[in-house]
Amino acid sequence: MPQATPEFPGDDSPTVPIPRAEIDRIDRRARSRAAGSVHEISPPGSVSGSVWMTAQQSPGAQRKGRYIAESTAHPAKMLPAVAAHAIAHYTTPGELVLDPMCGIGTTLVEAAHLGRRAIGLEYEPHWAQVAAANLDLARRARPEVDAAVFQGDARQLLHVLPEVRGQVALVVTSPPYGPSTHGQVSVVPGGGVHKYHHLYGNTLDRGNLANIGHHRLLSGFTRILTGCAALLRPGGHIAVTLRPWREHAELIDLPAQIQACGTHAGLIPVERCVALLARHDDNGQIIPRGSFFQRDFLRKQRERGLPLHLIAHEDVLIFRTPLTEEDAEQPTGPASTNHTRTSRPLAELATEQVA
Repeated sequence: MPQATPEFPGDDSPTVPIPRAEIDRIDRRARSRAAGSVHEISPPGSVSGSVWMTAQQSPGAQRKGRYIAESTAHPAKMLPAVAAHAIAHYTTPGELVLDPMCGIGTTLVEAAHLGRRAIGLEYEPHWAQVAAANLDLARRARPEVDAAVFQGDARQLLHVLPEVRGQVALVVTSPPYGPSTHGQVSVVPGGGVHKYHHLYGNTLDRGNLANIGHHRLLSGFTRILTGCAALLRPGGHIAVTLRPWREHAELIDLPAQIQACGTHAGLIPVERCVALLARHDDNGQIIPRGSFFQRDFLRKQRERGLPLHLIAHEDVLIFRTPLTEEDAEQPTGPASTNHTRTSRPLAELATEQVA
């Protein structure tokens, strides 16, 4: 992991926010790149943050009519409102959004409904097919949707998606993590509670990041972020949704670890936000939306002496790529350079891969 720097001060240092106006200025410069080169960049600083109201509707209500029924079986679906918020804030219509571990295609579907182009990569063939079906559903509402799903390993992004190098405006993704938060349950009379749909694919498949152990997951995710940095345009953003979890009673601070991975991949952390998984009511109260399994897990942990609470939010780490050479004066991955935008529909690229 990298040493502490002004951009990444380390776990124990206090957060000193960057003014919102400064972040907006950086975003405006990134979006105006076609008008001319950027000659200066803001001084380095720590990350700022904000709270995203992303659970005013239940997960089921957010997905109703936009996702096929088979999507429910995925063990760790991103909340659609989280993806939609990031896409609306960090991109404009027509720009390209990427999810290198797209699962059922939540990022792609929400990008399509917001008028963005979208491309996704999914390791497991079954979920790649489900994501493609969800995009077909989006096209029924918006025939002009330009989006595609590829099946492949996100650690090989530059090999799978070379034609979009330097063109992506935003990456939205989430690593596999925290088995205590995944899955669904059923109650069998006389047989207790049974958990299902809580594992990623074949648990013997060591190529799946969900099955290779925590430290190898961090190494693999750093490779993915490095590939994303090369596909992003200068000043493009990456939004990573994630949360801490407990393993053998020990708190795993995954957000801090992934922030270090991003810095190691040559990305600049600019925000650490909170995406609510609980509803905020008119009285200012937070109303958790925990599943039956999460509540059952919480009860059992409290009986063992761990004072846990229902998870009410996810962390959202926001990174960006350097805008200038001066901005990149830190260890970096492959630099993004200007590339001619592919004029072909993204679906054609996916068709070529299958062929």
